[in-house]
Amino acid sequence: MTGDSKAKDRGAITVIVALLMVVLLGSVAIAVDVGAIYSERAQLQSGADAAAIGIAQNCARDASDPLCSTTSTLATSLANQNALDGMSKVHSIALDKPARTVAVTTSAKETGGTDNSVSLFFADILGVPTKEVGARSSAVWGSPKAGRTAFPLAFSICQVKDKVDGSLQLLQDHGNNANADCDYGPSGAAVAGGFGWLAPDTGKCGGTIDLALSEGGSDTGNNAPTNCSTELNRWANEISAGREIIVLLPVFNKVVGTGAGAVYGLVSFAAFKVTGWKFSGNSGLPNEFRSGISTTTGVTTATECTNNCRGIIGSFVKYVSLADGYTLGPVDEYGATIVRMTL
Repeated sequence: MTGDSKAKDRGAITVIVALLMVVLLGSVAIAVDVGAIYSERAQLQSGADAAAIGIAQNCARDASDPLCSTTSTLATSLANQNALDGMSKVHSIALDKPARTVAVTTSAKETGGTDNSVSLFFADILGVPTKEVGARSSAVWGSPKAGRTAFPLAFSICQVKDKVDGSLQLLQDHGNNANADCDYGPSGAAVAGGFGWLAPDTGKCGGTIDLALSEGGSDTGNNAPTNCSTELNRWANEISAGREIIVLLPVFNKVVGTGAGAVYGLVSFAAFKVTGWKFSGNSGLPNEFRSGISTTTGVTTATECTNNCRGIIGSFVKYVSLADGYTLGPVDEYGATIVRMTL
């Protein structure tokens, strides 16, 4: 090979390398800038998700709350908290209170940059300086109309109505009814031998409930239903550790039959904060968990269930749950609402 041939080969290789460098730089530009776009979109999606859930939770608690509005400051706050640089833009809030839905759209925001777009680095060399990036999330809220209960117990409507205020109550299975017009249900004597027990799912503590259907009774005694020992022990451990146990339990407004033959007409779910119970004469868990004793004086209060008492202690509260598996309807007066993401 002559010197001229070698020089020509070297020249050809130089051209090829130069061309490949353009391809390589282009690939780097795509990899780096696409990664930046995906990272920004993920942050915006997290912000949109948090904003939609946050607004829906406030709407579930009180539809007249200023944070339940198309100008809610909560959306911007939550969107910014989910951005690594602390900045994002809430492009829009679409709120439909009658339908109980909210959708939040977020977009990129940079200091000194153009809203809705993220600046690109290597791609700028190729004439693509920015890329529009945004995300959208929606949520729905409402009171549960069908789903599973954690515990197969129902309350009569007169035990719940006008009492969703967090005040502690002792609800007993027979008599001792402080509500004079509560003439049916577990606090009255109309369901002889019954404590508002519902039929659980096979092998489970709780049962699947549909408010549109009447629900049959189950256990006629004072013991806790079978298959609930694990759940009751868990409740006791959580309460002892200072954590709240709030369960969604059905409410009935009519009942026919007695004991295991009772059939309950269900109208709602109530949020019940459990603090104690006694379901049988046996002391200790799982059938008994003492509550109502002052931690400072050791004096028993009026809500403690002792001696021959059979009942459950707790309070009805307003509660917004993120639980899945419930069919939702309009918000009712009994305190239990659910918020979830929608597609």
